[in-house]
Amino acid sequence: MNDLEQLAARIGERLLARGEWLVAAESCTGGWVAQSVTAVAGSSAWFDRGFVTYSNAAKVDMLGVPQTTIDRHGAVSEAVARAMAQGALAHGRGDWALAVTGIAGPSGGSIEKPVGTVCFAWAGRDAGCEAQTCRFDGDRASVREQSVRHVLRGLLERLENQPLLA
Repeated sequence: MNDLEQLAARIGERLLARGEWLVAAESCTGGWVAQSVTAVAGSSAWFDRGFVTYSNAAKVDMLGVPQTTIDRHGAVSEAVARAMAQGALAHGRGDWALAVTGIAGPSGGSIEKPVGTVCFAWAGRDAGCEAQTCRFDGDRASVREQSVRHVLRGLLERLENQPLLA
């Protein structure tokens, strides 16, 4: 089991203990989060579904991200990441959602948002929604792998810090 699958397994243990489910909304990672999660035996007991919304149209159609949010902030923004996570909760059967949208490269970057810029969001039905932007170095594969690791670690941290509901 690689380190991403180990992270996913730890997430699964916490979700199972809580009786909760995860949904994922991915853009630049192209399903890598869902692959890491479903590599864990028994993940069907805590992982509901993953949305791979690579295009802006998919973000709008599948997750309900407002086109105005994309137009105003860009697809790679904390506002869109939040809308993706909230849309995944609304369109899935999860208690927790994570979202990733970024510029993995080698092209597509700008001065304001260079290659390696990735925005994340984590949302819980009873825990609100948080977003964060990171800048990763390396080639396309490295940016994508660092993104998966970061979003899984972020979810694990939130699960460990969120009290169990009685």
